[in-house]
Amino acid sequence: MEKKQGGSLKRELKTNQLTMIAMGCAIGTGLFLGSGLAISTAGPSVLISYAIGAFIVLLLMGCLAEMTVAYPTSGSFGTIAEKYISPMAGFLVRYSYWIANVLAVGVEVSAIAVYMKYWFSTVPGVIWIVLFAAILIYVNITSVHTFASFEYWFSMIKISAIVLFVLLGAYVLLGSDTPSTGFSNYVNDGGFMPFGLWGLWVAVFISLFSFLGTEMIAVTAGEAKDPDVAVPKALKATVFRLSTFYVLTIGIMLLIVPWQSAGIEVSPFVKVMEILNIPGASGVMNFIILTAALSAMNSQLYASTRMIFALAQEKQAPSWFNQVNRKGVPSRAVAVSTLGVILAALVKVLSPDTSYAFMMGISMFGAIFTWFMIFVSHLYFRKNWGKKGGRQLPVRMIGFPYLTILGGLLLAALMISTWFTPSFKIVLQFGVPWLIFLCIVFKIMNWTKKSSPTDTKNKRVS
Repeated sequence: MEKKQGGSLKRELKTNQLTMIAMGCAIGTGLFLGSGLAISTAGPSVLISYAIGAFIVLLLMGCLAEMTVAYPTSGSFGTIAEKYISPMAGFLVRYSYWIANVLAVGVEVSAIAVYMKYWFSTVPGVIWIVLFAAILIYVNITSVHTFASFEYWFSMIKISAIVLFVLLGAYVLLGSDTPSTGFSNYVNDGGFMPFGLWGLWVAVFISLFSFLGTEMIAVTAGEAKDPDVAVPKALKATVFRLSTFYVLTIGIMLLIVPWQSAGIEVSPFVKVMEILNIPGASGVMNFIILTAALSAMNSQLYASTRMIFALAQEKQAPSWFNQVNRKGVPSRAVAVSTLGVILAALVKVLSPDTSYAFMMGISMFGAIFTWFMIFVSHLYFRKNWGKKGGRQLPVRMIGFPYLTILGGLLLAALMISTWFTPSFKIVLQFGVPWLIFLCIVFKIMNWTKKSSPTDTKNKRVS
């Protein structure tokens, strides 16, 4: 297929597609499986944890809306960090976000292999990893329209399933006289906050994993039709829908299933279906969870692809990735972003007991670090926007600078808290060395550029 050097991405995405892409990335195993971990960490007070998480995301979306509408680009917050903070900041954000999504692709595709064993227990998991990875790679290299349509319907399945779950849960609560259901579950077995404020606080960090992916709208802004209108509408719709889905579904789940029964060995959603005693319900839920993993993997592959493409355009990655095919898709960037699939398989073989925690720990650091830098970028952005003669901002973050600073402080506090939580200590253990490594690489690259004058020309912001 013909390649175009230094090509540009096509603006084909609409508001509803932007919203579905972001929700598709956010509504993954974090809700269907991760909610069990959050519940077992905080008990019923997990509802407050998710509300705090939603509040942080709301602040983040406000900052992103302002910056993305004013400066829509495929590089998104990485380009903004470079332009308004420093080249090193942009470098750290882009590569941290890229590796977070690359590793997340590997985590999701590994989970897919586990889900398929429900129906095909004798088929080796590696076959499903290769098969589904090949399908989603094809979807991502065909065209952005094919990707968006694929993700739209994936997301529709998950959202429809959540709505159905809410309706069925309401039916159980209103039409059942079972003593184990009802508001008493909120205060039984240790009360509303059985693990105190610390459990509630740690669950906020887990809730953020469930919300990761909402920033996808900013990444897709470079391919959005009329970003001034589409991006703010998509951001608002995404935050509202996600907050409603998470808090409402978990609230209903806790009314039906006692919180001590909600673990990570079986999805709490499956346990609710078992209570409903519907024939084949567990198989249907397994299919929905499979769809959730496919959807999240699809969106994460898209995000990592666009980030490495932007890095190549900025000459911070090999120019080999700065090419698009005839349909305007950076197919070579797609190829390198599938490294997470290979890495997931290798880590699983070398360290089967800790592979999931290892990959998820690094992935979480990169994502939360990116969110933190978005708040920092917004402070610099607002300070310098007027000085550089920019147009009047179509969208403005409310409560600036106080709410921007609050969002950054909350994320920093959560990140520091992981060091004192054995289950999440791996986040900083691997995250800090990763940042040090990137800083060294950046310094070496700068030194190389200074010694090679031919590399200093034609630099532009994409």
